[in-house]
Amino acid sequence: MDEDRLPRLRMLTPLRRRSDQASKRVRRGAYLLPSMFTMGNMFCGYCCIVYAIRGEFATAAPFIGFAMVLDMLDGRVARLTNATSDFGIEFDSLADVVSFGMAPAIMAFLWGLQPLGRIGWAASFLFVAAAAVRLARFNIQSGSQDKRYFVGLPSPAAAAVPAATVFAYPVGFQYPVHAIAVLAMVVVPAMLMVSTIRFRSFKTFDLQSRRSYPVLILFALGMALLAAQPEILVVVLAYGYLASAFVEMALSRLRRRPAHDAPDRADADASKNTKAL
Repeated sequence: MDEDRLPRLRMLTPLRRRSDQASKRVRRGAYLLPSMFTMGNMFCGYCCIVYAIRGEFATAAPFIGFAMVLDMLDGRVARLTNATSDFGIEFDSLADVVSFGMAPAIMAFLWGLQPLGRIGWAASFLFVAAAAVRLARFNIQSGSQDKRYFVGLPSPAAAAVPAATVFAYPVGFQYPVHAIAVLAMVVVPAMLMVSTIRFRSFKTFDLQSRRSYPVLILFALGMALLAAQPEILVVVLAYGYLASAFVEMALSRLRRRPAHDAPDRADADASKNTKAL
C-alpha cells in the first residue's frame, strides 16, 4: 500500500507547488493593492503643487481632498486584505508628507503668503516641518495611544484647512495687509499638529450601533450640501473639526466643575448652620 501511494504523492507534488506559487502571487497582489492607493495619494499631492504653480488654485485645492480619500482607503484596504507591512507604513508617511505637507504649504504660499516675502516662506516651511514631525511621532506612538483620539491635529485635517479656504476663495491675496490673515490659516494648524491636544478619531465608530441612524441622516444632509454649496461645506467641515477639540475640552471642564464645587457648597452650608446656632 505504501509503495502504491508514493507515485500518487509524486504526482501531487507539482500541483502543491503550483498552489503555493499561486498563493504567493495573491499575497504579492494584496500587498501591492494598498500601495497603489498610497501612490495615488502622492500623485494627487504632486498635481496640487503643479496646478498651484500654474496659478490654477480652484483646480489645485480639490486634489488635497482626493488625496485624503485615497489616504483613508489605503489603510482600510490593507487591514481588510491582511496586507499591512512596515513598507506600507513608511510609504504612506512619505506620501502624506508630500500631499499634506508640501502641497498645502506651496499652495498657501502662492495663493496668499507670497506678498509677505520671507515671512511667507518661513510660515510655509513651518507647516511642512510640523507635518513631517507629526507623521514621525504618529508612527512611533501609534501602538501605545488611545485609538479613540489623535494626539495633535492629524496632517490630513491640517491640510484641509488651507485647501478648503483656497477652494472657497481661489482668487487669492496680493497685498501684505490681506496676507497677514493667511498666516493664521497656516501657522495655527501647524502648531496644532505638533501639540498634545487630543482630537477625536472616527476609526472606532460602530457602524452596527443603532445610534448610527442619525449619522446617516447627517451624511445625507452633507451630500445635499455638497451638491448645492460645496465651498461652504468643506470650510465648515475643515474648521469645525479644528475647533472640535477645544469645544470638547470646554465641555469636559464644565462637567467636572460641579464635582469640585460640591465641597465648597458643603462648607458654606456648614458655616451657615454654625452661625444660626
